[in-house]
Amino acid sequence: MGRRPGHIELERALDSIRVGRRHRGDLGDVGALAASIEREGLLQPITVAPDGVLVCGLRRLAAMRQLGWKTANVWVRSGISDELGQLLAEQDDNALHKPLSQTEQAALYRELKTLLAEDAARRQMASRFPADGQTRRSDGAATVAAPSTESQLGDTRAQAALMVTGRNSYTSLERIGELQRLAADLTAPTDVRRRAAAELAGIDAGGSITAAHQRARAEVSLAELDRLAGDPTVPAMVRGLAAQDAARLRASEPQARAADLEHLAAEALARVRAGQKRTAHPRPAAAPGAGVMTVRAFVLIWEELAGWWERCDPAEVAAALTDEQWERFQNTVAGTIKFAESAAAARAKSEPRTA
Repeated sequence: MGRRPGHIELERALDSIRVGRRHRGDLGDVGALAASIEREGLLQPITVAPDGVLVCGLRRLAAMRQLGWKTANVWVRSGISDELGQLLAEQDDNALHKPLSQTEQAALYRELKTLLAEDAARRQMASRFPADGQTRRSDGAATVAAPSTESQLGDTRAQAALMVTGRNSYTSLERIGELQRLAADLTAPTDVRRRAAAELAGIDAGGSITAAHQRARAEVSLAELDRLAGDPTVPAMVRGLAAQDAARLRASEPQARAADLEHLAAEALARVRAGQKRTAHPRPAAAPGAGVMTVRAFVLIWEELAGWWERCDPAEVAAALTDEQWERFQNTVAGTIKFAESAAAARAKSEPRTA
């Protein structure tokens, strides 16, 4: 992947930014913009060329200066320093007055996070391995403003979130980003992609980000249950369990809260996978008379099973068990009867026991 033609510079001195000739003379109501920036933070960084000439963000720069800001985060962008490029960038900047939607904020956050990480890595490399006998370069950054240590950069997620929303909380942006990745993933099941796209539309319409994320995660688990239920290479018992859990989830979906649905789906998938693992690695059958189980373990098992038939509904069990599960139950019963007969015969030959 090639290096991007730009990087984020943290805390650039505003006095170091030169405006140059602009085609727009009326900046509009800068006071209202300044109040918005003071209240919500700088939602989108201004852009400057490597030599410090402003490319995009004249109104934002004026508003920050009106607020008395001395520094700000900026995007240093190369490759658009020619007159036509600056004109097009200025025109684009002047047209973008509509506030970003939450999904647009998440997309910008993801881009900024990537740029911040690349910028941090480049600065760290430059500080550790400068050319012999040469002064470290700032890569277009103002010398007095560029960060000097990795600790000053902090968490790139928090920095990117602060630049986009004015707050350093990135959880919601990361959740939206996961939904965006699911919606765009051509390898994901169709139902998962549709669910993610629908949840993104709901978020932009004012819906809960947390609930949308939970429902989408439940859909991912449900899709995996469907896959297991239809996979002929999966044991019949596991396929049956997956199909039952998937049907149960779909039946409860209209009434269940998003958090409960996510939990139930994850729990069901974990249960099916555990069954799949047990089936793939069954315990070896004990040879006759091998004595694998101790007498104490035998007693504990049968004490726990005492009266089990009184606690189960035969009709419910008959309807719920798969053919493989029923066959295993019958084999267990037959083996138990055979063992009981052998033990009874051995017991009849032994001395009577009272304890």
